Amino acid sequence: MKKILFVCTGNTCRSPMAEGMLRKLAKQRGIPLEVRSAGVSAIDGMPVSHHAESVLRDQDIRDELVSKPLTSELVEWADLVLTLTQSHKQYAIRQFPHAADKMHTLKEYVENDSKVLADLQEQDSLYASIELARALGQNVSDKDRERLIELRQRIPSFDISDPFGGTKEEYEATAAEIRTALFRLLDKLNAGGPA
Repeated sequence: MKKILFVCTGNTCRSPMAEGMLRKLAKQRGIPLEVRSAGVSAIDGMPVSHHAESVLRDQDIRDELVSKPLTSELVEWADLVLTLTQSHKQYAIRQFPHAADKMHTLKEYVENDSKVLADLQEQDSLYASIELARALGQNVSDKDRERLIELRQRIPSFDISDPFGGTKEEYEATAAEIRTALFRLLDKLNAGGPA
């Protein structure tokens, strides 16, 4: 059974919506998954936002979801860590560099354009080596910095919009954005894609 961890900021909007929706959609398709979520700045035990709860309830999802901070135990538990933005992914890689190979944004993980995927792989490898060099007190070459900037400019945005503090309609739009990516994720997992 694959274990998937969604990560956003406070674990009260995007990642719990992704968690609840994926759990339900996977069950409907008969795909065995364990799903959890966490936040890079989450406070343990906070309820999901009112609008996130309402959007989930409208989809007949009544999971008891409370916030959890991103921890090494959760990263170790997961086969796949799917962040909702590139900055969440970069934070997670900085904190848990040994697990960088299983960290992706949700949208990039379901991307199927081979050129974009090659750029993403190069970007992640370069980013991890730059962070390692910095951690070891080594200088980062101008060439590596320039290449990272070039890749960032070329790669499309894989961020899921943040509805925090917005209207229910904004939460519904974010949920629709997540749902589209989750359908593609389930197709990939059902086809035996990597986890």
